[in-house]
Amino acid sequence: MNEYTSQPRTVLITGANKGIGRAVAELLAAQGATVLIGARDPRRGEETAAAIRATGGDAHAVALDVTDPSTVQAAASWIDDRLGRLDVLVNNAGITGSGQAAPQDALDRIPSAVDVELVREVFETNVFGVITMTNAVLPLLRRSPAARIVNLSSHAASLAMTAEVDGPLSGLTSAAYSPSKTALNALTLQYANELRKEGILVNAAAPGYVDTDINGHSGFLTPAQGAAVVVHLATLGEDGPTGGFFSEEGPLPW
Repeated sequence: MNEYTSQPRTVLITGANKGIGRAVAELLAAQGATVLIGARDPRRGEETAAAIRATGGDAHAVALDVTDPSTVQAAASWIDDRLGRLDVLVNNAGITGSGQAAPQDALDRIPSAVDVELVREVFETNVFGVITMTNAVLPLLRRSPAARIVNLSSHAASLAMTAEVDGPLSGLTSAAYSPSKTALNALTLQYANELRKEGILVNAAAPGYVDTDINGHSGFLTPAQGAAVVVHLATLGEDGPTGGFFSEEGPLPW
């Protein structure tokens, strides 16, 4: 971590028992952070936390479903009681609406045929869940001298890249997942604008095409490679950006 964030940090990562979320937890724990493993399945969350502790890291499992306000509030209360503050929130939990998908399959149904309930389900996790989670822990983040919020977005959220005729994203027709991530980018900007004067930096991260359950393990990047940009944004110094959309290579077009 850089000088501004060299003190031990407390980090909550939603959906952290596997994939990119787990990789973020492992990397930040290796840097000396206390990582809180948010997971819907308490057993899997504890298994992940135990594995990190076995390598010398400080990790704790927190039962958490971002679509269930009662578990979100319980997690915030647990952090308040045990730790007193939160330094970093990584909103990683997300769904496609189609379960595991091979690269040749649509991440969700095409707009002209989509079940609107599918769209609601995806937005419930990818957008509304982020609002629920962020607002619940914002009082704890405000106690930190250098709070950071990182929202897990996607290259598919970029309207500019998707609008490129015959571009790499033009054939990825998505009525739920991609629009939900575009909405998340817009939400990131709104939080960044609200919290800028408080020194809380809020950014969106696009990890790239990572080998995870969400794409049937067809991605060509490892979870650790995808997590790199998230870790970077989670450990920004006080002069770091806010209200941005980044991949490991740098800023992305909205």
